[in-house]
Amino acid sequence: MSKVFTITEGLENMGALRTGGQGSVYKGRRYGPIITAVKLLPTPIHTESTDDKNFRNFQNEVEKLKKVNEEPNPNVVKILNSGITESGSFPFIEMEFIDGPDLEDLLKPPHEAIFTIKEIIKLADQLANALSHCHKVSVKHGDIKSNNVKFNIHTGNYVLLDFGLSAMSDDQRRTSIRHAGAIEFMAPEQNEGLMYFQTDVYSYGIILYELIAGQVPFTLRDNGETARNAVMLAHMETPVPDVMELRKSNLPESWSDKKKEHEMLVPAWLLQLVAKCLEKAPENRFPNGIELQDTLMHSSIAAVSGNQEDDTWNASVLLKENERLQGLLLYYQEAENNKSQPEPTAGADKLVDNGKQVKMSKPIFVLFMILLCGFTVFSAVVMSKFGDKILHGISSRFSKTAKKPTDTVKRTINPPKTADPVTQDTTPATDQESGIPPDVDEQADSILRGMKYKKTGAQEPQFYRDSAKTKDTSNVKF
Repeated sequence: MSKVFTITEGLENMGALRTGGQGSVYKGRRYGPIITAVKLLPTPIHTESTDDKNFRNFQNEVEKLKKVNEEPNPNVVKILNSGITESGSFPFIEMEFIDGPDLEDLLKPPHEAIFTIKEIIKLADQLANALSHCHKVSVKHGDIKSNNVKFNIHTGNYVLLDFGLSAMSDDQRRTSIRHAGAIEFMAPEQNEGLMYFQTDVYSYGIILYELIAGQVPFTLRDNGETARNAVMLAHMETPVPDVMELRKSNLPESWSDKKKEHEMLVPAWLLQLVAKCLEKAPENRFPNGIELQDTLMHSSIAAVSGNQEDDTWNASVLLKENERLQGLLLYYQEAENNKSQPEPTAGADKLVDNGKQVKMSKPIFVLFMILLCGFTVFSAVVMSKFGDKILHGISSRFSKTAKKPTDTVKRTINPPKTADPVTQDTTPATDQESGIPPDVDEQADSILRGMKYKKTGAQEPQFYRDSAKTKDTSNVKF
C-alpha cells in the first residue's frame, strides 16, 4: 500500500494494517529494522496546546497509558511513543509490533471455529493477567475484542493490543462506539457511552464465550444502524444463549468421536466464570480484572467439580478416615489386652480364635500408635493452616476413576454417555489395597460405634464404609 502521509520524523509509514471508525493502525519503521504499530485516532488536533480541549484530553489519557508499561507484562503490548502526525494533525500512539495472527484470524478457516479446552484456559489466564495489570494502574481498555488480542508467534503468548479507545475523551468515545465500535463485544452500559472496569470484564467474557461456542452470543448481521441497535438491545435485555449447545453444534467434523467427547467436558468453573462476566448489570460482574484473575487462578487450582454445591464435605471424608484409624487402634489395643489376660471363666464371653484375628508385637503396636498420632496432628495443622487448597490435594488420593456427571452438569458440560462398568466404581481404595483385612476393618468400626453409643446414646452408622457409600470421592480435588 502506498504511503499516504508522514507520521513523524524518524518514523516511516509502511502502510495501513487495519482501518476503522475508531482509528487506523499503520505499520511503522524506526531507523534500522525496528518495526512498530502506530494507532491514529480519528479526531484531528489542530494545535498542540493545552488551550485545545482535544489535545488536552489526549495528553491526559496518554499519561495514564504510560503507567501500563512502568512494569513490563508479557500479555500487554508495549506503548513506545505518542504525538501528533506531521500531516493531518492526527494524534497517534506508537506501540510494539506483535508478529502473529489475532483471535479473529484464528477463528476463521483454515483454523477451527472453536478452541480446544486447553487453549481456552491458556488464553483465559493470559488475558485475565493483562486486564489485572491494566486495572491495577487504573487504565480501562474499553475496546477488548477478538482482533485486539494477538498471538505472538515468537513467544507463544496472547497479547492485548490497541489502547486507542482509552486515549479518547468521553464524548469522542461515545460517538466512536455508537457508530464504529465492535458492537458484538460491548457491554450494555457502553450504549450510553459509559466505561467501567466491569466493562472490560464483560468484553473478556464475550471473548471466552466465542472461543467455547464458536460464535459470539449476539451476532451482527450487517453494519447497518438497525442491525447494530438490535445487537446492543440483545446485550441489554436478552439472556445469553446456552454456550454448550452452540459448542456441540460447532464441533469440527474433522475431529474424531473421542476428541469431540473430550472437548465437550468444559470445566464447570470456567462456565460459571463466563456467566458471571456476562451479567447485564455491572455490579453483578467481577468488579475488575484483579478479582477476575484471582477467581480464575483459585478455581483452576481447586478445580471444584461442577456437580457439587461446595467441597466442604471433603474435610469430613478426611476426618472419617481418621476415625477409622482410631477404631483400628482400639481394636488392636483390645486384641493385645486379650492376649495378656487369663482365660475367662466358664460361661463368660471369650474371644474365639477363628484364624482371622490379627496379632501384633508390642514394638509394632507402639510404632502404629506413633504414626497414628502423627497423622492426627498433621491433619489438624494442615487443615487449619492451608485450608481447602491443601485438602484438595490430599483427598485426590482416594479418587480412582472419573465420576459420572449429574443431570445438571450434563446440560451444561457434556452429553450423556454409556459408562464403562469399571469406571463407575467410585468407592475409596479397597481393604486389600490398604492392607487391612475386611473383617478387622468391620470390627474396628464396630468398636468405634460402641464408644459413640455410650457417649451419645444414638446408634451411629459405620463411620468410614457408610460415608464412602454416600459420598463419591472420584472427583475430590484438593
